[in-house]
Amino acid sequence: MADAANKPTSENNNEDASKKAGTRVFKKSSPNGKLTTYLGKRDFVDHIDHIDPVDGVVLVDPEYIADKKVYVHVLAAFRYGREDLDVLGLTFRKDLFLSTLQIYPPLPENERPLTKLQERLIKKLGDNAHPFYFELPVGSPSSVTLQPAPGDTGKPCGVDYELKTYVGDSPDDKAHKRDTIRLAIRKITYAPDENVPQPTAEITKEFMMSSHPLHLECTLDKGLYYHGEPIKVNVSIANRSSKTVKKIRLSVRQFADICLFSTAQYKCPVAVLESEDGFPLNPGATLNKIFTLVPLLEDNRDKRGLALDGKLKHEDTNLASSTIFDPGVSKENLGIVVQYKVKVRLLVALGSDVALELPFTLTHPKPIEPEDPIISQPEANPPPAAVPATEPETKNTDAPIDNNLIMFDTSGTGALLADQDDDFIIEEFVRMRLKDHNKNDSSEA
Repeated sequence: MADAANKPTSENNNEDASKKAGTRVFKKSSPNGKLTTYLGKRDFVDHIDHIDPVDGVVLVDPEYIADKKVYVHVLAAFRYGREDLDVLGLTFRKDLFLSTLQIYPPLPENERPLTKLQERLIKKLGDNAHPFYFELPVGSPSSVTLQPAPGDTGKPCGVDYELKTYVGDSPDDKAHKRDTIRLAIRKITYAPDENVPQPTAEITKEFMMSSHPLHLECTLDKGLYYHGEPIKVNVSIANRSSKTVKKIRLSVRQFADICLFSTAQYKCPVAVLESEDGFPLNPGATLNKIFTLVPLLEDNRDKRGLALDGKLKHEDTNLASSTIFDPGVSKENLGIVVQYKVKVRLLVALGSDVALELPFTLTHPKPIEPEDPIISQPEANPPPAAVPATEPETKNTDAPIDNNLIMFDTSGTGALLADQDDDFIIEEFVRMRLKDHNKNDSSEA
């Protein structure tokens, strides 16, 4: 009985171990199956002085391509209007970065040393696999999505990145859906390595008919916060004036600079706290207190235009991270610049309010990078198989379905393929017919 009870647990542990054993690779094929793109990751980190390169391989069918060519491009675009408003060739979109590469037939000027991932993929896939490599320039915009209204449809406004593989006679040819692959990728920023100074601010307000001022001093417990982390505001008030302070109001405000044809700034409160504890503060009184604010997307789902971190389809996201960039970079190329400030306001009876702001950084913690099995494992001693060998994939005989209607399966069941001769775990972009959606749904992966 004990063995039977422990059996499922051991199987689950083996399954979890198998998921961690290999190098995860993303894969997506064109609707006609003649092109397949393999990508090592979909999130590319901006390290301020450089950005992770976008590298992978494309498996092509030479007989189908014939005398045509295969291109791969990376496009960063800022969409500032709904797709259904695009008419007569006029699109509400501004291209911020575009780089195109011909990968088949390969050009001598495009040859460069292969990355470890490309070497292993080409060894596994054969001579019909061709590499691509893009370096995003320093100062490229981060992926940011503007929260749509509840009834809005189509692709939301914001800055997004797309990796596109297509067949044509020239880079400017219009691609056909049947031999085109579109992958949404993200450029993200993690917490910087250097220490962020602790924000502090103070203000002294003098009132008419009052011989002494009202003094307000505020300090945050630190200058950098991770998403979901509470923000503690230390407030110190010395009321030497003849006025009475009725209450205090604190808020975390998101500032989004829209750097399009001209810069416009939008402010949105994402956490608000109003307190009368310790108030009213009469003349001659003092107050020292710590207030706590927690800015969360769950409390701001109804706010249209709120800046969010760029998201992949069917994945949830969070408030947009603070934009971290080199001061020498022009804001015009950043698309949307996001900043956060804590605002503290004292509401004064029969007098003007007293307020100050404390800027801070909101971002994600830098993850601990796992040891890369490609680098750590010697070729002469390949790692053991991640999972037992499975039967070869059978050819899909179903009728082609809309390439846009796809779901990225992260459950690890059915979409994880392991090979005994390699340590790759391939994540399939499983195409599924989405229920309760129109056939003309144009959302992309």
